[in-house]
Amino acid sequence: MSPKKKLKSDAKPSAEEHEEKIADEDSKVKEPVEEKDQADDLEARLETAQKKANKNYDSFLRVSAEFENYKKRSTREMNDFRKFANESLVKDLLPVVDNLERALDSSGSNEKTDSITEGIELTLKEILNMLDRFGVKPIEALGKNFDPCFHQAVLQEEAGDQTENTVLKEFQKGYMLHDRLIRPSMVVVSKAQAPECELEKNNA
Repeated sequence: MSPKKKLKSDAKPSAEEHEEKIADEDSKVKEPVEEKDQADDLEARLETAQKKANKNYDSFLRVSAEFENYKKRSTREMNDFRKFANESLVKDLLPVVDNLERALDSSGSNEKTDSITEGIELTLKEILNMLDRFGVKPIEALGKNFDPCFHQAVLQEEAGDQTENTVLKEFQKGYMLHDRLIRPSMVVVSKAQAPECELEKNNA
């Protein structure tokens, strides 16, 4: 074999070298594509995780708000229970107070009844003091303007010296338990006087 032919043979790449070169070029093209796909996949996963985290945080805030409302409602209900737990007992005691007050109003003044009257007064005073300790207060009605929130009108009477809708008499006292009405006052309310007939004036 001559030297020229040998040089020419060495300069020509083999088939194996050519295939390796093509494979190397393909791998260089594929690597950026694979890296881009991985980056897109990671970004999609991150976005999904962020949405899930936001949803869980919103759920946490909602549950926290509901729990706070529940605590406030429970506290309010407990306070109301403590304030008004004796309401039924108070309502049952009020007729006793009414009867004692009627007994005092109808009692005469003599030696035989003075001791009984004194005993009734002491009993009534003790009951009223006990009711006061539990937040029971009588409603002031006489001479006040009629208020349908606290007064129950059973009669109307003409009263020239009083303005219309003024409480003239009180048949039964009303009471409040803290800020709750447990019994309205039964009252007589003034009304405007009817105008006199002109004919009757001339004949008088």
